[in-house]
Amino acid sequence: MTSTHDHQPDPVDQEVLDGQAAYHPRALAFYDLVVFRGSAPLFWRCSPRNFLRMYATSVGASHLELGVGTGYLLTRTRFPVSNPKITLADLNPSTLDFTARRLAFYETTKVVANALEPLPVPAESHDSAALSFLLHCVPGSLREKGVAIRHAAAAVRPGGTVFGSTILYAGVPVTRSGRWLMNNLNDKGVFHNSEDNLEDLRDQLKQNFDDFDLVTRGSVALFRARKPA
Repeated sequence: MTSTHDHQPDPVDQEVLDGQAAYHPRALAFYDLVVFRGSAPLFWRCSPRNFLRMYATSVGASHLELGVGTGYLLTRTRFPVSNPKITLADLNPSTLDFTARRLAFYETTKVVANALEPLPVPAESHDSAALSFLLHCVPGSLREKGVAIRHAAAAVRPGGTVFGSTILYAGVPVTRSGRWLMNNLNDKGVFHNSEDNLEDLRDQLKQNFDDFDLVTRGSVALFRARKPA
């Protein structure tokens, strides 16, 4: 069961729009294979098991997904309840529709939203929020786009969890093939991570949470933060 929130985001920077435009319906059909079976393990040296483990240990009964992709991880996650409520937030109507159809057996709400702006969801209304493979697609340095972490935190209840993953350009191991692909995707405007490094991500987490975990697997940083109860 899916509902749609009629909120429209504020005018969005063209680079933000360009970054999400690559996720059109035809591309989404191949996204899981290309990302989770291709680039993640082969170029970024991060097994899909890492993402699945993070979801399994972090997702709550009321969950907010920021930058929804195809819903691949959500369909493979065991929620703590049989009837979770899932809010899907993204600028791209194609990804929202694709993921909502894929999660039709859950109660989902679609929200058109820009993670760089305050989110159009009630404050402290979710048990968990995820930003998976989102930040490296957002323009700016992590010092600027880290605001998305703050917006996710505002939507989570006390005691809730904010978690996610992002591909970093510096401060982590990057293979020669990984660097080539990263540069190629940055040139095309699909990635915007040429300024992203591990210490800036750590600083953004410190600014928003007292309690967080940050680990790296290959070129990917995975983080989980807990909001004080």
